[in-house]
Amino acid sequence: MSQRVNYFEESRALSQKLFALADEVKKSSLGNTLIDLVNIRASQINGCAFCLDMHCKEAKIHGEQELRIYHIPIWRESTLFSETERAVLEWTEVVTTLSGHGISDEVYDRVRAQLSETQISELTFAIGVINLWNRLNISFQPVPGSLDEMLGLTGAGLSSPQRSAKA
Repeated sequence: MSQRVNYFEESRALSQKLFALADEVKKSSLGNTLIDLVNIRASQINGCAFCLDMHCKEAKIHGEQELRIYHIPIWRESTLFSETERAVLEWTEVVTTLSGHGISDEVYDRVRAQLSETQISELTFAIGVINLWNRLNISFQPVPGSLDEMLGLTGAGLSSPQRSAKA
């Protein structure tokens, strides 16, 4: 796989605005753990290899346990997540996969029981931001791990030498 378009260079002003919005989300009341869960789960749902690679590494740098990262796709069956984390993961799934029916009151009530209205708003912004990053990266195919050094992700100890597409 090779990158199609370097959207950072071709749309510098827009990329900078998206980075600024992502930085504001990181400053929200949600904290690293919830934001990491959002970023990983949405990236899994959307099939974004670049973002999934990046956010798993970020989560590890933030102190997340590897087993919890492995359990994110099976969060409903796993005993490793709190009720708040479960509500965040469920909200992430329904906002990422919006259907023509919207989001049910039951799902909203579950997230509302765990988070304040401000946190729900911040959470929904976080989900929107990662979904936009996913769409950009799926469209333009940057190589997973190719920006680890620039993004400060080598500290996760998960970076590996780039392999050719034939490997």
